[in-house]
Amino acid sequence: MSSEQDSCYLCKEYLRDPVSIPCGHIFCSICLKTYWDHTDHTGSYLCPQCRVTYNKRPTPRRIGGSRHSTMQRNSEPFPPPPPSPDYNYAGPQDVGCDMCVGKKHKAIKTCLMCLASYCEKHLKPHYESATFKRHKLVDEIGHLDRQICPQHQKGLELFCRTDQMCICVLCTVKEHKGHDMVSAEQERAEEQQRLGATQAEIQERIHDRLKQMEELKQAVDALKVCTTIIHHTDKTFGDMIRSIERMQQEMAKLITSNKRAALNNAEGHMERLSHEIADLKRRDSEITQLSRTEDHIHFIQSYHMLIAQTEAEELPTVSVNPYFSFGPVTKAISEMKQHMNEFSNDELVKVAKTGELSDRVPAMYKSVPVQEPHYRDDFLRYACQLTLDPNTAYRQLYLSRGNKKAALKRDPQSYHDNAARFDSLPQVLCAESLSGGAYYWEVDWSGEGASIGVTYKGIKRTGYGDSCRIGYNRKSWSLFCSDSSYSARHNKDQIEISAPYSSRIGVFLDHAGGTLSFYAVGETMSLIHRFKASFSEAVYPGFWVWYESAITLIQL
Repeated sequence: MSSEQDSCYLCKEYLRDPVSIPCGHIFCSICLKTYWDHTDHTGSYLCPQCRVTYNKRPTPRRIGGSRHSTMQRNSEPFPPPPPSPDYNYAGPQDVGCDMCVGKKHKAIKTCLMCLASYCEKHLKPHYESATFKRHKLVDEIGHLDRQICPQHQKGLELFCRTDQMCICVLCTVKEHKGHDMVSAEQERAEEQQRLGATQAEIQERIHDRLKQMEELKQAVDALKVCTTIIHHTDKTFGDMIRSIERMQQEMAKLITSNKRAALNNAEGHMERLSHEIADLKRRDSEITQLSRTEDHIHFIQSYHMLIAQTEAEELPTVSVNPYFSFGPVTKAISEMKQHMNEFSNDELVKVAKTGELSDRVPAMYKSVPVQEPHYRDDFLRYACQLTLDPNTAYRQLYLSRGNKKAALKRDPQSYHDNAARFDSLPQVLCAESLSGGAYYWEVDWSGEGASIGVTYKGIKRTGYGDSCRIGYNRKSWSLFCSDSSYSARHNKDQIEISAPYSSRIGVFLDHAGGTLSFYAVGETMSLIHRFKASFSEAVYPGFWVWYESAITLIQL
């Protein structure tokens, strides 16, 4: 087991009495209990590590007979158990209570009249005393010095449109007398509308850039197909006499030169688009956060800075033609035909046809993605029959119904030793490999949680690390299903998905086209998530099953 699994995510100490929850993460029993006891759940519970949401508090499962307990038994004497963590104290990223003495608690509100932040205990007078009835409380914020007029030491309440700055009431008497002034709230309301329009414009530009990126990727993929044309021409020119070998070399050079130039051009623009998309997404996130703040002054001051950054360089339209015309080559070959008595007329016709590459790449070299269906009957045309492979099943996974169903049991099964078996995680793969075409299968799942996905054969089979977990590495993709949400996972990326609960999941794989889609199966097919990937080898359907949960492959 890696060092990352030897320690608890919450206390950072060696795991003591380790327990696991449905998403698969492991913590000390006392740490997980303390975390959930002291967190405001508002009716739901989060995994401290991956933030998966559960409608009800999951029952942690003790990990018996694992490497954790073995390590503890062999490590004498035991170090003392870690103290129960207190999640109410302010950390480096939190705003501390201004009234606490010594170690400060987290502030939950800031008073814009007192210009101070308070924890739950010290905030009570603002709710209970009439003295503080007119004070304005907002969610905790830092930089309270920005809320005070530097000249009069009063709270900033107004906005001077003449000088484009926030001012206090005393500023209206002299420095800003006769200026166009409005309340901070009114100015924020007007700027909020303009900010919304700016955000809409940024989102439209993100959409345009993503569209350009997709077009460039398709063009680059088509450009790479041209490499196979060299091998095709080699086969034809190999039967010709030595006098035309120079033409063969020139053709290969021409294809390579055009491909290299086009690829360099396209990839350069793709890199610029990637940077601009990332920057636009960052600005979009900042605008969203700013729109939600309750502090008008902070909003106004940050608004102008954000607006000034929205001007972006307009990228030129990029058009990449992945196919090349070889008219001059064809002409040269045609002129040589009369000097080639060694070849028959049929052979000369073949040379003329293969020497000219028209506006389309020959069908034998094109990888045409499958048009993804919309209705279940159309998906069923791609149905494939799968079976679970007992040689890969975790020892506590019970396979039944002709290796169509897997359920996690407390007692290990009598499987023989096999290097392909997952030794620490409740996972199992299918016996069938899928490659080069389109495939569809359906899975029923039940219980507290399960993952459905695909993986390359080379996924690691020993240990608890991410390199073994389906969906947590570069070799696999998965959809985690719980009673309240879904989570799409690949490598270091995790996307939380809010979609209606479905006990049956349809999976559509277009291996050649590079898509893996998950659907909620019903009268209509409802897309939950779609991965886009370039599959470099065959994949195997795989599953992760939690306690009191099960998955069943449906016979289609």
